[in-house]
Amino acid sequence: MKIKTQGIQYAGSKLKMLPIIADIIPPDMHFVLDGFSGTTRVSQLFSQMGYKVWANDIAPWSFVFANCYLKSKKPDSFYQSIIDQLNHILPQKGWFSENYGGLPDDMKKPFQLKNMQKLDAIRNQIDALALDDTDKSVLLTSLIEALNRVDSTIGHYTSYLKHWSKRSYKDLLLKMPKRVLSHQEHIVTQQDVFDILPKQQFDLVYFDPPYGSGNNKMPSSRVRYNAYYHFLKTVILNDHPALFGKNARREDSKDKFNKNPFEDYHPHVAANALYQLIKQANTQYVLLSYNSNGRITRSEIVDILYAHGKILKALSCDFKQNNMANLTTTNEWINADTAHQEYLFLLEK
Repeated sequence: MKIKTQGIQYAGSKLKMLPIIADIIPPDMHFVLDGFSGTTRVSQLFSQMGYKVWANDIAPWSFVFANCYLKSKKPDSFYQSIIDQLNHILPQKGWFSENYGGLPDDMKKPFQLKNMQKLDAIRNQIDALALDDTDKSVLLTSLIEALNRVDSTIGHYTSYLKHWSKRSYKDLLLKMPKRVLSHQEHIVTQQDVFDILPKQQFDLVYFDPPYGSGNNKMPSSRVRYNAYYHFLKTVILNDHPALFGKNARREDSKDKFNKNPFEDYHPHVAANALYQLIKQANTQYVLLSYNSNGRITRSEIVDILYAHGKILKALSCDFKQNNMANLTTTNEWINADTAHQEYLFLLEK
């Protein structure tokens, strides 16, 4: 079947892995959990495969994407008429243009001033429309995707390009998100995944936890998703938070806020979190994605999986070299050349 998903540039995106994920899933699945849904690429895949999906992530932008792509049912024409109105709103000076907009001769700004002034006007108008969460999510998804097309970053918001990108000169223009409507009544939550696992039986759970960095010299604050995408959180909430640093990060993106064990500086904390994740999953099958640069070592992952069941499949995906390999034994997995690779494990508990 033909799968078409939509999303933004995102660290750890599974866009290239979608065909592999679709192929590895056992038959006769009905109810699946995407426990760390991110930009919802995999949740969209599951929906288009006909499953009932529970999409969960603590990030507010993920909650918005999931509402848009999984929950919204109204026809495109309903949203398109509002999007057309938003595109014709006159720009205005405001909080976003003050903090994130730059003139053509400015250095290291994420957006050009004209587009931040447009953002200020559009974002305030979306709140003024007083829509329900689902309808508002469609508009916010359209807005975030439009911002992604005119930014001057390297794909996240803790580092900006030294010189303006070509796309940054374009005008901010909202487009209708490309949804694929489903007959299923999907579930979307913004919770700690550990609050969901004991309460619900699933046919399959998919885990793509944050990786952190295996480089112990890298401060954890540099690799947390809460820091990477602080700007998206502010666009969603429109709360004008206190900022700090040269990249104007949200104060609550500092390490002392919203700590995530999978991104913890101490690798054993992340390994224990993964152990508990697999242990508490009330399901027949677990599908796990992980990255070779993550906090948890290869041998730790193998030990954790074997402690909870049988590994049915283990795949190594190196998209830089455009190849994929089956890793069929523990020794192959432990001894493989794993630099810059994605891994996919299917576990039967």
